[in-house]
Amino acid sequence: MNLLIDLQNISRSYGSMAALKDVTLQLAPGRIGLLGPNGAGKSTLLKILMGLLPPSAGSGRILDHAIDSHKNKEAWKLRRQIGFMPEADALIPGLKGVEYVALAGELYGMPRKQAERRAHEVLTYLELEDARYRRLEEYSTGMKQRLKLAQALIHDPEVLLLDEPTSGLDPAGRRAMLRLLLQLGKEFGKSLILCTHLLGDVEQACETIVILLHGQVQGQGLVRDLCASRLDRYRLLLQGELPAERYIAALRSAGVQVLRDNGRGELRVLTPEGWNTRDFFALSEPNEVAVRGLQRDDETLEEMFYRMVGRKT
Repeated sequence: MNLLIDLQNISRSYGSMAALKDVTLQLAPGRIGLLGPNGAGKSTLLKILMGLLPPSAGSGRILDHAIDSHKNKEAWKLRRQIGFMPEADALIPGLKGVEYVALAGELYGMPRKQAERRAHEVLTYLELEDARYRRLEEYSTGMKQRLKLAQALIHDPEVLLLDEPTSGLDPAGRRAMLRLLLQLGKEFGKSLILCTHLLGDVEQACETIVILLHGQVQGQGLVRDLCASRLDRYRLLLQGELPAERYIAALRSAGVQVLRDNGRGELRVLTPEGWNTRDFFALSEPNEVAVRGLQRDDETLEEMFYRMVGRKT
């Protein structure tokens, strides 16, 4: 299998502080979430992947290019295949939106005319066509985030490295950004490395996750493989006499904990040892409800994340 990223024992120190410690990763192309609290080493890892920082120890490749930028005289070839959306604005006051994006294209090595034409295309795709001639300092936070995505996309890179792409956005702007990223991955075949501390962003946009803590990998893989199965927790959908107070009372009498009741027939419950799922149905008829839906309530991404990092913090 072709690997997007192949790292072997990568470490990076700033003086006496170790930002990364023996990071080993093998990741296939796709939508990857890089999770961890602030200071976990996520941004340092992104800079190493782009060849902007050399590792203090270890070796690795991304897109089949070596990441040892201090030894690799052709690191610019790697950066032409990568689009980077930084967390900081990194905008140039006085430039218009289309000028800024076209400048990024030229810096990636595109001829000026091609960069200008492509800048208009990308800004239209990101719904910034009406603001393309507006100066950058007049852009809202949401527009600035899309503008940063535009400069990362202009040269049609194989992979996008995204550092906190929803930072500062309101809920509507955040949803719109995540829809864009999901579309870029699913419909245009872009590989994404989404660096964030927001679990919800990763849950919506990514297939694979890497969890960093104190510069070390705590876990990696598909979300569904990392989340533990729960044989004692269920979600119920009820129909009948609602709210289902009698049924809930019967469950509690049998030792079931009701974790959530929305009052409209949706329950989340924790069952005692020895509980059989048939018991849900046995208690329903005498208590004037019918169980119309029953599914296991496995560990969520948030629960898995805190299980992995909680013992280390």
